Amino acid sequence: MTLVVRKDGVVKINLVDQLRLSVAVSAANTITYIIRALKLGAASVLPGEIASRIQPKILSLLSRQVKYGVIMIAGTNGKTTTSRLLRKMLENQGWRVVHNEAGANLENGLATALIERTNLFGKLKADYAILEVDENVIPKVLPKIQPKFILCLNLFRDQLDRYGEVDIISQRWSKAIATLPQDTAIIANADDPTLSHLGQNLQQKVLFFGLSEPQYYLDEIPHAVDSIYCPSCGESLNYQGVYLSHLGDFDCPNCGFKKSKVNIDSSKWPQILIGLYNKYNTLAATLLAQQIGVAEKVILETIKTFEAAFGRAEELEISGKKVRILLAKNPVGMNETIRTVNEIKKAGGAATTLMVLNDRIPDGTDVSWIWDVDTEKLVASGGNIVVSGDRVYDMALRIKYSQTNGNNGCKLIVKEDLSEAIATALEHTSVGETLHILPTYSAMLEVRGLLTGKQIL
Repeated sequence: MTLVVRKDGVVKINLVDQLRLSVAVSAANTITYIIRALKLGAASVLPGEIASRIQPKILSLLSRQVKYGVIMIAGTNGKTTTSRLLRKMLENQGWRVVHNEAGANLENGLATALIERTNLFGKLKADYAILEVDENVIPKVLPKIQPKFILCLNLFRDQLDRYGEVDIISQRWSKAIATLPQDTAIIANADDPTLSHLGQNLQQKVLFFGLSEPQYYLDEIPHAVDSIYCPSCGESLNYQGVYLSHLGDFDCPNCGFKKSKVNIDSSKWPQILIGLYNKYNTLAATLLAQQIGVAEKVILETIKTFEAAFGRAEELEISGKKVRILLAKNPVGMNETIRTVNEIKKAGGAATTLMVLNDRIPDGTDVSWIWDVDTEKLVASGGNIVVSGDRVYDMALRIKYSQTNGNNGCKLIVKEDLSEAIATALEHTSVGETLHILPTYSAMLEVRGLLTGKQIL
């Protein structure tokens, strides 16, 4: 037998696998040292890739050693922020946590994170492992990792050139989760019809989080809506109200399917950072932390003191001016950042927005999604919009088409060179205001590197 997990939690590995694991960890550590010593990047992917070639079973061998189990976090938006918040909660409770904090969420990135806490004898010491996992690799890694908890945040269209529509992802998730042990706990978003339906049809223990605050309903359903049809019978869902995209309070007039009953009262909990999407992230982390046994006072204090990860509502001060970076990599994400920026504009806290659109592999090579973004609302709120990036003219055209009634008091500035775009946006930002930068993923890394002089790779 290759791997044995005894009732006392001790993992027994046969000699051959043990030797290969030790060599794999040693090789990964060497690669990590070289990359960081030469300042070539964060070493969040390559070490795990090399180690996996030496010991293909490395994910199984290491994940089974986590004392209280693996927490897997999946979803289109919010994985990094939710993972960091949950990690802080667990650490503030006194537990040792391993986490793929660099955001490398494919198999090689997961392996790299686990190796970080593993000694040369292949022994991993951690109470919990929090692993952000790309939604498309969930079916592949679930059998290997066998998580104790799975947190399902949301499912939106994202990088259609790679993934396809949300119902395809949901079906794959459902089949993969159904094979897991009955004591696996699933935490799902009740406001997402696809995930609500998925949770209602699983045999494992399922808990739901969601909003119960109608005052946050949108005035209308946004263009970037993915799942307004019943996942059970296909009938159009009846929405009492929508919070963002297709997330809201709903029921099916045909088959009776409706939003799952939530296990947490959203009105009683504060949230981290800005934006309604971060209320969802907060509720998700809080509900899971409660199930694990984190004290309420620890949860509240962690929410109060939480700081943003790079690019996720991160705030910087550049040349005496405030800059806030809001990662926007798909229609839903960008619509929510526009919603947040407009609220700040109304309060007189912002006048200039920099939008940076790239089409590299981390972003998704198909940028047609920008036509599902409600840029008309950003234009209607006035101010300056500076655009840049690899696909600067695609973004500029989208903004131009949003100016339906002349300029609407909005000035469009097109800058091919990103450094020049940042400088121009800062020039148009007055002291006391905040420059909001809305970049796609690779653009965010570039922007942050230019602003701080540091690269995150």
